[in-house]
Amino acid sequence: MRAVATRRATGEKAVLLAARSAVALYRLLDTLHAFSGDERFTRLFTLVPGSDFDVDTLSVIDAVKGRVLPWEEACRRTHDLVLAASPKGELDLLHGARVLLPHGAGFNKSIPGEGSADSASGLDPRYLLPDRDGTPVTLHTLAHPDQVARLAAVDPEAAERAKVVGDPTLERMLASLPLRDRYRAALGTGPRTLLVLTSTWGPEALLERRPGLPAELADHLPYDEYQLALIVHPNERSRLGEYELTERLAPALEAGMVLTGPYEDWASVLIAADALITDHGSTALYYSAAGDRPAVSVHGGGRELIPGSPMDTLLRRIPELGPASDVREALAAYQPGPGLAAARAAFDRCGEALELLRTEVYALLGLDPPPFGAPPRLLPSPAGTSRVPVAFDVDAEVSGTAIRIVRRPAGLGPPGHHLAVEHGAACEQLSRSAGLLYRRTYPPATAVPDAAWTASGWTRQALSEYPGCRSAAAVLSPGLCVLRIRGVDRAHAVLVEPWSVDGRVVRADPAAALSAVHAWLSGRRVVPEDPVRLTCRIGDRAFPVVLRPATDEETGRLVQP
Repeated sequence: MRAVATRRATGEKAVLLAARSAVALYRLLDTLHAFSGDERFTRLFTLVPGSDFDVDTLSVIDAVKGRVLPWEEACRRTHDLVLAASPKGELDLLHGARVLLPHGAGFNKSIPGEGSADSASGLDPRYLLPDRDGTPVTLHTLAHPDQVARLAAVDPEAAERAKVVGDPTLERMLASLPLRDRYRAALGTGPRTLLVLTSTWGPEALLERRPGLPAELADHLPYDEYQLALIVHPNERSRLGEYELTERLAPALEAGMVLTGPYEDWASVLIAADALITDHGSTALYYSAAGDRPAVSVHGGGRELIPGSPMDTLLRRIPELGPASDVREALAAYQPGPGLAAARAAFDRCGEALELLRTEVYALLGLDPPPFGAPPRLLPSPAGTSRVPVAFDVDAEVSGTAIRIVRRPAGLGPPGHHLAVEHGAACEQLSRSAGLLYRRTYPPATAVPDAAWTASGWTRQALSEYPGCRSAAAVLSPGLCVLRIRGVDRAHAVLVEPWSVDGRVVRADPAAALSAVHAWLSGRRVVPEDPVRLTCRIGDRAFPVVLRPATDEETGRLVQP
């Protein structure tokens, strides 16, 4: 962590970013681009003590290479501007004009046992009324005029110092909408439906009430048709720690679910999403503001949601999810309209937030803004998952030359028609139980390996080593596999063609096509010698597959070690 110089150049304005938790700090970071490029500012950070969720805050500051003032030193100094995204903590000990920035999408939730009873978080009179020396917050920035009205009901004087500037975090999302395809590519979504779950913090959060839901969905939803991602509130991540959180989510993570990062990643994943499962946390309002897409609720009622708030309005108008097995029906029951209506009730001045905030802050400091603008920073591509399933329980329905394939990560539910296992990636126990064993080739090495199997040699060796396996295959490319069937001397080639519609080309996982061929051959005593055209059906897509005897060139290709 960087030390702070004790002096600053004459004329520089000292801007202190005061955060009591990681989530508050993330909000502050989203606003800083309003002042980027202005050498008249010196930006410093301090940790406001007193939060149960402050454990990650200093590490986040360190990650952005910010300079930190210890709290005691921050209280001794006088600052030209103090920016905070939460009214809580002893902010009155900091000397300087205080600007309170939006924290989340409005005032939707109360925290039982914290502050005044039944007060919305962010509107608690205990934190909003003038401090011990009578100095009020200089500027209270809000995202919607209705929030000003609600503030006025609690503290009329504070409402007089309030300005509607919009939401800087939403501004970044809206500016980044054209990057949706890039985000989906980074996640490895492909043609699948990206279903995002959002869990806030506290006893009514999704992960508190239904901790098994991510794994249940991973078991129920076909892997080749759906991708799951989970957004967890930073407070919950701070409470549990990353290790404990990932251990609790291990079954779903091993099945390929993406656990989004707490800063920026969650927003880019919401842009990439096709559908949402939400509790009463306000993340759903950001999702809705980025486009009217299906959303279902798992809230189920409680004490925390504020009646009449945008989130309350949204949750009352979208379908409620019962068992995980009903998820597709619940999503299909969503009717367009509630999402955008709730977002409009939470956000105003969309596309103007940074410029409006910039105007207010520069006026407060008595400065002219620099001549260049302050467009929002685009969100970076999210990190995908490092865990992908390497064994599948495969359901197969054969009708003539058409085979419908449904793959689910092995071990989450009942067995299917056969177990398909990736050799070299799965454990020995799974490999010995496989009906279909396949091996993916890796990018060719810069030098020829000292020892490597050919496709023919490895498939023959696999059937010898694993007597319970009926088929073994080497995946040589997205469109070509070499398959060997037990009891058949000659290897066969499986050619997988893409599915194309309206100028869009989609490829199937060749391992799924291998499962289709394996299932088709399971009902036959003789493997055809002439080429056979099959159809591998995955969801609503039909992928042409050709099965024919493999050439010497194909069987002689190297399978990288």
